[in-house]
Amino acid sequence: MNAVLIVLVVLLAIVAVFAVQNSGTVVVRFMTYSGVTSLPEVVIGAFAAGVLSAGLAGLPGFFRRRREAATAAKRIRELEAEVGDLKKTVEKLTPPPTGKAQ
Repeated sequence: MNAVLIVLVVLLAIVAVFAVQNSGTVVVRFMTYSGVTSLPEVVIGAFAAGVLSAGLAGLPGFFRRRREAATAAKRIRELEAEVGDLKKTVEKLTPPPTGKAQ
């Protein structure tokens, strides 16, 4: 997680430097919308939209891994309980020591 955060901060710094060095006004058109804005706003907005869409694309995998981890944890608890029961059964079936040295 820390590596991802570091990469994201470095990438954001690169985008910010690019946006500041290429300041100017641009016309943005989308379907019937049209407006004049600064290039840094467009660049940073596009970067934010990319980060958001990448995060949304990763959500299904996140939830799948979370569900798999919960299933595995439940199975581990079941197996630990089974091991405990088997140990109790072995203790019941094992004869007590006689105290004689062999």
